[in-house]
Amino acid sequence: MKQPEIGKVVTQLRLQKGMTQEKLAESCDVSTRTIQRIESGEVDPRSFTLNNLSIILEYNFNNENNRNDIFWITVMHLSSMFCFVLIPLLIWSFRKKYSMKINEHGKDVLNFQISMTIFLFGCAILPGITFWVMEMMFEIISFRILILSTIPLFFMGFICFFQGLFNALKVLNDKSYKYVLSIPFLK
Repeated sequence: MKQPEIGKVVTQLRLQKGMTQEKLAESCDVSTRTIQRIESGEVDPRSFTLNNLSIILEYNFNNENNRNDIFWITVMHLSSMFCFVLIPLLIWSFRKKYSMKINEHGKDVLNFQISMTIFLFGCAILPGITFWVMEMMFEIISFRILILSTIPLFFMGFICFFQGLFNALKVLNDKSYKYVLSIPFLK
């Protein structure tokens, strides 16, 4: 991992732990100015400082492997093609400590998949409820209503499939990605 990413990770982890720059500097046996320069991306931390930061912030800066990260991030995005929440949840749970990118992408993918699961569940029960209500009222048009009420289910499936595919391709090409209809459950 190189600057400025190291600085961003240090800042994020320090804030998550509720530490000030002074407290982190004291714990690492360096000056506060050194922590400020690392966080701003001005300097690369020396190996001694990086090891201390790894221990105190409970993050492994040395085992950052970009190719490995891209693989796991791509798998997470591709899993959203089928709206299967378990795969990105497991990858994110086990790999978020080692990579800021996996942590960020994992949250986005999980937010999208949880949102789509809720929407798909709603779309799946809609035809049954509609059919039951319409069957009581009008027997002839109830079948047409049932067919029309399944359209949102296919539309949501279409969105899941192509969002996962396009975002996986964007990640592989190092471009920004976006999930539509995603509710931010994880921040």
